Amino acid sequence: MHLRDLHLLNFKSWGEGEFEFSPKLNCFVGLNGGGKTNLLDAIHYLCLSKSYFGNRDQKNIKHEEDFFMIEGNFLRQDENEHLHISLKKGAKKILKRNKKEYDKLAEHIGAFPAVVISPYDRDLITDSSDTRRRFLDNVISQGNNEYLFHLMRYHKALQQRNRLLKFFAANHQFDAESLDLYDQQMVEHGMYIAQARQQFCEELGPRIQHYYHWLSEGREAASLDYRSQFGEDPLAELRSRHEKDRVLQYSSWGIHRDDLKFKLDEDSVRDYASQGQQKSYLIALKLAQYEFIRDHQKMVPILLLDDIFDKLDEARVARLVKLVHDSNFGQIFITDTHEDRTTALVKQIDPEAHIINVNQ
Repeated sequence: MHLRDLHLLNFKSWGEGEFEFSPKLNCFVGLNGGGKTNLLDAIHYLCLSKSYFGNRDQKNIKHEEDFFMIEGNFLRQDENEHLHISLKKGAKKILKRNKKEYDKLAEHIGAFPAVVISPYDRDLITDSSDTRRRFLDNVISQGNNEYLFHLMRYHKALQQRNRLLKFFAANHQFDAESLDLYDQQMVEHGMYIAQARQQFCEELGPRIQHYYHWLSEGREAASLDYRSQFGEDPLAELRSRHEKDRVLQYSSWGIHRDDLKFKLDEDSVRDYASQGQQKSYLIALKLAQYEFIRDHQKMVPILLLDDIFDKLDEARVARLVKLVHDSNFGQIFITDTHEDRTTALVKQIDPEAHIINVNQ
């Protein structure tokens, strides 16, 4: 799969832009603030129907404009595909595939896989467990519609349980049987989610080690642990929390509080790794994610590399670009602030690479 061209209107900093791409290696170059990362995000938007950087949809409309629109033509499994996504202020987001609007945006997830490697990925290490769970859910959902179904049902039950707890507090009453209805729903869907997350992490671990070993030249062993609250009898555990949750007025236990532990030589990446080690770990994590999606969905994702020179020396960047340019990877987009540096690097690897200066 690859993106042939891109057209955007009023998306973030862009008033209008039209671009054609190489099926393999493409580089956006220009000064900071020139709109390079926003172009990567536009591609991500087309592929996954949302911003990679967590912005609310309305926030992606260019300042003082009333709408944004992104269109692109893909070659996917030897078929031409046209995607259109647009949003007007005060209206719902519209996503069309070959001029037909999706009934549900969730139907689009996984059809056009993409993976981003960005300096913002450091949030996976430094932020709360919410960010790491979101990473888990986004990756697994791309290739597993059943997981997405259970995830949506779990969170619906969780929200209803929390509303009921607040209702009890406001009305000075408590009904364990009513709460138990949502306990059972959370367990039913949570068991599937916890098992899928555990399996995903077991598959991802060796892949992370493989890429980290390559990036660090074998200096440390990289691994990750999935830490779930779900054990042998989650329903009994939820019921045992009724009194505590009644006081707190929210659900204090469940898979919505699970976490990932990133490790180098059994030490916490967040607490003990240098910035360079953290960067290498995150790149290894994202390459492992790419490989997982490729193998499970039987489709090669688009790879979006944002500011790859950040905290990596030129030699290591050259090795990285050469690695992802082989036959196991598909179309690649790179951003950098130095056109001469990027041109010299990528043209050695791919003389047909597209270098696109995007200073607005």
